Amino acid sequence: MPLIKVQMSVKCDTEKKNEICMALSKICAEGIGKPESYVASILEDDATICFGGNLTPGAFVVVKSIGGLNASVNTKLSETICRCLTEKAGIPGDKIYINFIDVPGFSWGWNSSIFG
Repeated sequence: MPLIKVQMSVKCDTEKKNEICMALSKICAEGIGKPESYVASILEDDATICFGGNLTPGAFVVVKSIGGLNASVNTKLSETICRCLTEKAGIPGDKIYINFIDVPGFSWGWNSSIFG
């Protein structure tokens, strides 16, 4: 189950948060090549984020998946995630950090069991 979780400093109304969250879900599914029905996307807005000693519009993103992540996939995901957050939330690409984590199946639980 891929997960994309975004913490961003920009505050959005519910409609905008839903729009961004849905867009990120689609980006994650298409980028990793897994059905969107398996993707969880979380958006937390109005976070206090300091980059280089300055409070500025920014975001920290975590993308986790059981398989499907590699340098090529991560490069494309970085591009599309940054574009999405820039276009929809006004966050400059150089203020978006993304952490990609490949999780072993036995380290991810779901429905009273694990994936591995």
